[in-house]
Amino acid sequence: MRTGAAGVLVGFGGGAVSGTRSTIGIHAPMATAIADVAEARRDYMDESGGRYVQIIADGGMGTSGSFVKALAMGADAVMLGTPLARATEAPGKGMHWGAEARHCSLPRGKRTNVGTIAPLEQILFGPSHNADGTVNFIGALRRAMASTGYVDLKNFQHCDVAVTLSHLG
Repeated sequence: MRTGAAGVLVGFGGGAVSGTRSTIGIHAPMATAIADVAEARRDYMDESGGRYVQIIADGGMGTSGSFVKALAMGADAVMLGTPLARATEAPGKGMHWGAEARHCSLPRGKRTNVGTIAPLEQILFGPSHNADGTVNFIGALRRAMASTGYVDLKNFQHCDVAVTLSHLG
């Protein structure tokens, strides 16, 4: 932020197709990473006299729940690789891969078939006909904000967050 960046990309990218964690052993839970960068942004805003730096969540945003949590934790934008690749009009026709898949000596990703599920407009705005979080991202955000009493994204970014531990297998 001090170098003049307009935004900070948080995450390793390629969530659904990335092998960075298993290949080089680096991983940070996205909610924690976004929260840490949002806190650094608040400190930087005080230090710089109010200069706002955008936070972009990148990686692991394949469902509307992850999308909503990233925004609640402080992200201003979210990279939606898998959801966009699932659109019927996507040029990859259901195939998805990240830039980290292409590396001469150490590929950290793969090309995978995420399938096509709906037109882009339906993925973003619904309606959804199932409860798996792959369709109606904006509807999920609206529902989450309404359920928690927030009417704008800036205030939603300051919501209280509860952490629950789950067994990941």
